[in-house]
Amino acid sequence: MLLRLTLTFLAFGIGSLSVQAQQRFLGQGVMSGEVTSTSVLLQTRLTTQEGLDENGDLPGQTGTVRFEWSTAPNFESSQSSEPLSANRDNDFIARHKVSSLRPGTRYYYRVLASSPDGEQPLEPTGQFQTLPSEVSEAPLRFLVFSCMNYNKFLHGNQANASGPLTATDEDKRLGYPALVPMRDLSPAFFVGTGDIVYYDNPYRNAETLTQLRQCWHEQFRFPRLIDFLKNVPGYWSKDDHDFRFNDSDHGKDRLPLPQTGIDAFREQLPIVPAGDHESPTYRTFRVNQHLQIWLTEGRDYRSLNRMKDGPQKTLWGKEQKQWLQDTLKASDAKWKLLISPTPLVGPDDAYKKDNHANLKGFRHEADEFFAWLQSNQIERFMTICGDRHWQYHSIHPSGVHEFACGALNDENSRKGVPPGSPKGTDPEALVVQPFLSPEPSGGFLSVTAGENLLIEFYNDEGKRLYEARP
Repeated sequence: MLLRLTLTFLAFGIGSLSVQAQQRFLGQGVMSGEVTSTSVLLQTRLTTQEGLDENGDLPGQTGTVRFEWSTAPNFESSQSSEPLSANRDNDFIARHKVSSLRPGTRYYYRVLASSPDGEQPLEPTGQFQTLPSEVSEAPLRFLVFSCMNYNKFLHGNQANASGPLTATDEDKRLGYPALVPMRDLSPAFFVGTGDIVYYDNPYRNAETLTQLRQCWHEQFRFPRLIDFLKNVPGYWSKDDHDFRFNDSDHGKDRLPLPQTGIDAFREQLPIVPAGDHESPTYRTFRVNQHLQIWLTEGRDYRSLNRMKDGPQKTLWGKEQKQWLQDTLKASDAKWKLLISPTPLVGPDDAYKKDNHANLKGFRHEADEFFAWLQSNQIERFMTICGDRHWQYHSIHPSGVHEFACGALNDENSRKGVPPGSPKGTDPEALVVQPFLSPEPSGGFLSVTAGENLLIEFYNDEGKRLYEARP
């Protein structure tokens, strides 16, 4: 149960004095993001209650808060941020960047809310561990997941569920079952590769900023998600469903408009400092001596999907593509891992034209990139992708390995497309596929990076399905 803070203030009426009470909660818990060896972003949202209201939303509450952090769980010798305003303009979200932290160190943090009686701490308390130094040789584990379809999870066939309907009433109250084994693995961090929420669904479509925000509120109030996020820092990317709608680009006047989707994503998740509308959401970070990770932006700079494929068509955009090549060439990490919202290798469905693996999509840019990797001798490079609702391990003809994490929940999973399928993007079976999930199932990936690399596939019950040591 989240701690409630009751604030009392005086409201003056005609000829009378009345006392009203405001109650403030952290109904979406706390979360940390973009952790490095010396910095992190901390975030929370002030709410009027703990669960959804009669409209299925979680209303925000105006207030002033500070973040407090310490290496001690009792907050001895703590430091704190300046006062931060949670208000309607920022959807009652408070975010603060903490710098000058120590590498490889566990920190605890909490929210202090202002009241007439002084500051009071609100629960829950969060924790994170900074990344080790870039010369650290110690192995480190992190998780990758994608495609958290709220409506399919709660409403099943009414929301066009594609996989088995396994969510119990308890699951629908607590949240996605996969979050439990994910928490138990005690990862150093996670990567959410996109489709964190779904604005579009036959059950309901979100178009306005208010409706988009509600999708985030309802998703992030699940107790299991609150428990996971308060303990594990994350890095987030967006894809089509948390940008606009299925396979969306910048075309069409259909709501939500592109800029609305871009702004909402930056507002709702700790990716950039509060109010930062300029920094690109593609980035790279060094995990330890052995591993460097790249996170790409797949929606902000893309050409229209319907454009004929060729040298001028791009999913990444000119500047991001140049940045990717420059940083890959400059890296001396043994393992170079690109985590993309969408696949580069596949196979995928033949009818699609949304991603790098699609025949009428952005295949020219992908082929050009694979050729560039070979000509520049970029070794031990591989990709992990979200977007596809099945798990697979594929190997491109150039030798690049790709691992798809699949959908997080069963109801959003489906059977995959094997190499050689006439309904797929690899009809000639040029892709080698050591693993394809045998049945529809939710799940996630685990990556352990040291001198060696271990990639493990799990289903949503925490059962290990496959491992690879590329």
